[in-house]
Amino acid sequence: MEYKTIVFESQGIYKEKGSKFLAFAYPVRTEDEVKEKIDFLRKKYYDARHYCYAYRLGADGERYRANDDGEPANTAGKPILGQLMAHELTNVLVVVVRYFGGILLGTGGLVQAYKQAAADALANTEIVKDAVTETFQLTFDYQDMNRVMKVVKDMNLEYYNLTGEINRTMIVNVKKSLISQMKNRLGTVVSLKIVD
Repeated sequence: MEYKTIVFESQGIYKEKGSKFLAFAYPVRTEDEVKEKIDFLRKKYYDARHYCYAYRLGADGERYRANDDGEPANTAGKPILGQLMAHELTNVLVVVVRYFGGILLGTGGLVQAYKQAAADALANTEIVKDAVTETFQLTFDYQDMNRVMKVVKDMNLEYYNLTGEINRTMIVNVKKSLISQMKNRLGTVVSLKIVD
């Protein structure tokens, strides 16, 4: 099974009656990553008025959220989410940072501005089809590190959060079609746990 996502971070912009809408699209896999990106933008653009966003997570986009961050209900997050849905994207976050220009745009103007800013950010990245993966936490002894890393590298697995000194853990994303092969190659030296 495949789904559509984006390859790299991108930016877009929309200007209307003195207001600036800076849009940022990010590939993400977890709600922690979503929070990290939003917190980063809040710090970087600390003087902006609103930080509206939408994201979809999971192969079917089943986990999603839209946030208006103080704008009138459904004038910001919903149009951003609409762009993710229109492009059939998942594992993507789009944040639109608004600098208020002093002139009210009205609900129709806001919907259009947030929609266009999100569309511009998505137009500036590459949309690809990706295979459905399962995320596992691997736990293993330090002496098995080389064997585990060889399997990870040979199978070209995406990994992160390598922690621990004696008992090590890491998170890996594995294409569903490769799970049994990974389990066979790692054998009993690794304890596997599926991560939600």
